[in-house]
Amino acid sequence: MRSLMRWRLRLVLLGAAGALAACAGYSPRDVRPGMSAAEVVQHMGQPTGRHALPDGGTRLEFARGPAGLHTFMVDLDSGGRVAGWQQVLTEANFNAIPVGLPVPELLRRIGRPAEVRGGGWQPGDVWSYRYDSLMCMWWQVDIVEGRTGRSAYGMDPRCLANEPRDRL
Repeated sequence: MRSLMRWRLRLVLLGAAGALAACAGYSPRDVRPGMSAAEVVQHMGQPTGRHALPDGGTRLEFARGPAGLHTFMVDLDSGGRVAGWQQVLTEANFNAIPVGLPVPELLRRIGRPAEVRGGGWQPGDVWSYRYDSLMCMWWQVDIVEGRTGRSAYGMDPRCLANEPRDRL
């Protein structure tokens, strides 16, 4: 009986250690300037996108979380070394997106959207970005002919699903 309890305890401790190790690579907080791209990938896992920078460098995109609330961009210089990193899903970054921005530039700035759906009666698609917000908001932008259109903030439908029917 004691042997069985020891094995269970070991399994629980091993699982907890594995969970902590998996969380360690969520953000690039330990990524330092001068690290190689290979070291970043070893720490963060495979990037969800790669974007060319105007100075000849590369931006590595790491979209995170099951809800997609964080996207970290790690900038590499032309030699493939870390120049810096940032979390890009912020209202300041959304507000800086102009109408008419080409899609590749949008992706370079804020990464892939959490959801893409047809625009309904209007042409194009609507790209939706979840982000860390106290009010459970998301930012949406129209994509028409490969460029950004109008944009707005709205309630994330995941949160509306939890609202009582009489409050909708």
